Amino acid sequence: MDEHSHSRSVFVVLTSHWLTMTGVALVTLAGFSWIFVLPASLGGRVENPYIGLLVFIAIPAVFFAGLVLIPIGIALGKRRVSQQLARLPDRRTALRRAGIFFAVMTAANVVIGSQLSYRAVEHMETVQFCGQSCHVMKPEFTAHLAAPHQQVACASCHIAPGTTGWLNAKMAGTRQLLEVIFNSVPHPIESALESNRMVASAETCELCHARQKYIGPRLRLMSKYQPDESNSRTETVLTMLVGGGALGGIHGAHMGPGVRIRYAAQDKKRQNIPWVEYSKMGATRTYVASDAKADPSLPVFEMQCVDCHNRAAHRFEDPDRAVDQALADGQIAATLPFVKKTGVELIRAGYATDTEAAIKISEGLTGFYRQMYPDVAAQRGPEIQAAGAALLAIYQRNVFPDLKVTWGTYLNNLGHVDSPGCFRCHDGGHATAAGQTITQECDACHKAVAVEEASPEVLKTLGISR
Repeated sequence: MDEHSHSRSVFVVLTSHWLTMTGVALVTLAGFSWIFVLPASLGGRVENPYIGLLVFIAIPAVFFAGLVLIPIGIALGKRRVSQQLARLPDRRTALRRAGIFFAVMTAANVVIGSQLSYRAVEHMETVQFCGQSCHVMKPEFTAHLAAPHQQVACASCHIAPGTTGWLNAKMAGTRQLLEVIFNSVPHPIESALESNRMVASAETCELCHARQKYIGPRLRLMSKYQPDESNSRTETVLTMLVGGGALGGIHGAHMGPGVRIRYAAQDKKRQNIPWVEYSKMGATRTYVASDAKADPSLPVFEMQCVDCHNRAAHRFEDPDRAVDQALADGQIAATLPFVKKTGVELIRAGYATDTEAAIKISEGLTGFYRQMYPDVAAQRGPEIQAAGAALLAIYQRNVFPDLKVTWGTYLNNLGHVDSPGCFRCHDGGHATAAGQTITQECDACHKAVAVEEASPEVLKTLGISR
């Protein structure tokens, strides 16, 4: 066979079998998709780690599948040529096939470049994709919907800016996909702080929140209902000394100019802190817990915003305070006898499934009033049903039995009421060799205007009706 005939045969082989054409189509589609998606990711701040699943998993898989199909199709095509040489299509037919093929592929790639790739990337940057595409993220997604940062995309806090942050996000997305595929995701899923994968707050939170900005005193109101028949209500009013910069306050003491705090942690959740090193303007003091044992192998961390604001965008509630809030908001009628005590007991109870909780919480509240207050049950049925629905809603946004997430699984370090929080260090037990302790004075962080008073005068002054 002369050279011209040989080249003609190769060209015909490449266009005469559908597997070869399919392989070339897959390679072309994947190549063009990758070309369009990658620059969109590298062109600035990436807003979703799951884009890595598309760039490094899905598209390469399609690409290599096409590469495998091409030689298989060529082999089958050669066999067909050898067996049907007398009916070999002429060069014009082969050219027509190739022309149709490339016209179709060009049109498809134009669509991909202008619409599909962009839409895919745009979708994977949404909070819904992060939270709803992966079942194990349901608790965090649910908590995010009720957080002050609910309008902030997940990627804004969980991905560092720049190429390094982008690459780390791709690796994290791939790891998470493999964990889901092989069912090796821990239950409950670890928080970013617990797994030590939290992006530094200097690269995320502080892009919007300046640590040196002074914030004046903030008023905090807390309504509390007692577990008695009348659900007695009291109010606590605190003036929070937030501060900031060189002007002191909570932020100034921890993040002010020249301040650097390092600490060791005995557990992954960073709740047990045996020693703290406080440096300011060159002066350093080391505070050691009274029961601490020397252990140089403990991990050491430099304090940042998320050590206290660890649940800023995914806050889970304490059952007692969640019911208090529902009562204060009117979701639960505060005039229903013992509704605070009964409600907390019902949502604290253990339930194997969401379905069981939905049935037993509602029936439990209704049954309580039928047995203990039959007149209330007969006359105030709609209010009891509304209270049951509110209790179930509290339960469902905080407890996820199938993922082993329950009350207290994700502790909030901000404050010291629901969890140790501030008292991890400010417990009066951390002291220097000279006997100086980390302050536990209440007035260092807040001024109490009213503490569990039935009708604080300050609320009348402020024009707040409670």
